[in-house]
Amino acid sequence: FIGGGTYWWVAIRWKPPPSIFDSPVDDALGYLALPDFNKLPVEERLKFLLELADRFRGLQPQESAAAAAFLAGVVGPARAQLHENARTLAKDVLAGAAAEYIDLPEEQRGPFIDKWVADWMRLGERMTRGEERPRSDDERLAEARRDIQRNRDRVAEDGGPPPPSDRIASRFMDFWQSEVEQASSPKEQGQIVRFMNDVRKRLTR
Repeated sequence: FIGGGTYWWVAIRWKPPPSIFDSPVDDALGYLALPDFNKLPVEERLKFLLELADRFRGLQPQESAAAAAFLAGVVGPARAQLHENARTLAKDVLAGAAAEYIDLPEEQRGPFIDKWVADWMRLGERMTRGEERPRSDDERLAEARRDIQRNRDRVAEDGGPPPPSDRIASRFMDFWQSEVEQASSPKEQGQIVRFMNDVRKRLTR
């Protein structure tokens, strides 16, 4: 009886993620709107999102309809929890990287930023395409810098708004203040702002 009670107590306190490919699509999506999602390590949350993206690319028509119906029905507390889960994941990702960055010697910080940016570019490729593009990290970073420079040149020719580095910083600060800051401790806030400023400087140098 004690053993069964203990199991029941644990079961209602935390629900592990469902199997992405073996569960109904609404069950897989529903896990994103549970507080339990936030209890997973960052790596497992990201893995869950990658597998969910893979599942969505292969949805059958009836599954697509079920997914659309589920998403349309996410309202009230469930929608608020989904928002909270996304905000917490963003904070955890940034706080973890920033804390590691701050502890590094000065000469190791530049390479750390390069790897961090390249890792996230690879993750984006994996999530949107289902696979990484066949290129090196140096090529990824070079492409990111070329994109920024092209945008700067376009702005200069048009006599338009501020350079992209300024707009990127502004958008990040808006996102930070509206979403991430309230989920972060004062220490995390200071480290994240410093880290992201250094990322911006390295990509726009």
